[in-house]
Amino acid sequence: MEENSLRDPLIERRTHQNNFDELWSNLTLAQKFSASSLAKYGYELAFIRCSSSGNVAIMLLDENTTAISCDGSIDTSSDIKIR
Repeated sequence: MEENSLRDPLIERRTHQNNFDELWSNLTLAQKFSASSLAKYGYELAFIRCSSSGNVAIMLLDENTTAISCDGSIDTSSDIKIR
């Protein structure tokens, strides 16, 4: 029983990493540079929203939502609603 309790967090961590890797692979090069700079301040890549103008990367830090457009522009006052 103890072995299972040690194993569950490892499985959860791998799932999170796979999700991050999938999200990361869908970013443009410009978005990757911007996301990396925000990650230094603690932001985490949450999801990618598809739009007609291209994919928008959404990063979160506490209650702060930041959007990164396809060209890597960072919008810290984004009006994106998180459910």
